[in-house]
Amino acid sequence: MDKKHANERLLLACLSTLGCMALSVWAAPAKAHPHVFIDGGVDFEFSEDQTLTSLKVTWLYEEFETLYILASNNLSLNDAGELDEPDRLKLEQKFSEWPEDFDGSAHLSFDGHSVPLKWPDDPRVQLIDGRIEAVFTRDLEKPMPLSGAAAEVAFYESTYFFAFKIANTPQLMGSSDTCVAEVIPFNPDPDNASLLAKLAMLSREEIPAEENVGQLFADRIALRCG
Repeated sequence: MDKKHANERLLLACLSTLGCMALSVWAAPAKAHPHVFIDGGVDFEFSEDQTLTSLKVTWLYEEFETLYILASNNLSLNDAGELDEPDRLKLEQKFSEWPEDFDGSAHLSFDGHSVPLKWPDDPRVQLIDGRIEAVFTRDLEKPMPLSGAAAEVAFYESTYFFAFKIANTPQLMGSSDTCVAEVIPFNPDPDNASLLAKLAMLSREEIPAEENVGQLFADRIALRCG
């Protein structure tokens, strides 16, 4: 059985027995922080003169978190192991209801200073090989000319409850002929090993004492325009 069909069987079995939460707990230690793992990435939209106008952010949830999200929203899969369109739209609506403390996961900076982004817009949700993929747009509050300059995006959630990994090659769209985007993965070292061990002891209900700790473990994208 290939991975896709194995995932579909697991999803169907979980949803039919209401055992998603138990499976999620069984899949990882109860006190393992971070608690949710998401692959994804950030694409860049430019207007004329290499002016950055928006980020397109992609999240691809792990299989067990997908199970939990579906069960929490009373959604089930059809006989083909897919979401019917009404259920997909319901899930898409859920991804339009961001919490007030949502920090966006994609943190854009220029010359060391944070660049304000608008609230997430235009969510698109689908199921891919048993995993929920969510894509949304973050427009810049003020479009930023990058000709001859550089910017950076750090991909993280501040409390490190969610662990984000850049798995997609950044796409440059629009007027970006001389721009280059380079992924810089987080590289663990002895200096943060003790903090990681400390975080691993936190339960789902506990928040790290270290403010904005997620930025210490972030994959990043360096964006340069000639």
